[in-house]
Amino acid sequence: MSDRAREVDLHLSRQLAKVMDDAVTVPGTRFGVGLDAVLGLLPGIGDAVGSALSTVIVRDAILARVPMVVLARMALNLVVDALLGLLPGVGDLLDIAHRANRKNLHLLLREVERAPLREPPTAAYVAGAVALTIVPVLAGVGVAILGIWLLVRWIS
Repeated sequence: MSDRAREVDLHLSRQLAKVMDDAVTVPGTRFGVGLDAVLGLLPGIGDAVGSALSTVIVRDAILARVPMVVLARMALNLVVDALLGLLPGVGDLLDIAHRANRKNLHLLLREVERAPLREPPTAAYVAGAVALTIVPVLAGVGVAILGIWLLVRWIS
């Protein structure tokens, strides 16, 4: 383990990725299903809550000062995760297969192990990091609103 890995506390990110993507192993397989899949079953609000919870890993990446390109990739994983929630039924299965939290944890761990801790963040880094944290949450809220609207339209 590198010095940088010791400096950055990733315990919460590790726990969150496990709970969100692999909380329960399907009997007879090595395949796990997590809270993200369960939340995705709740029309509208589930994807917004999942997106908000998933930003914890992005927050830890910001604290570890990973490069902006890695933060952008993490945000993209979360946006894709939220958009998959729009597809009823099959979207939930695709969401389980996508495992955005596990992917983001892997990106974070790889970057923390690879590079030494960087100098203090610049104002541009902080602004970009905040934007890349807010975008997935807004995508989740947008998907929630659209999902509720589609559900109401389908019912009426």
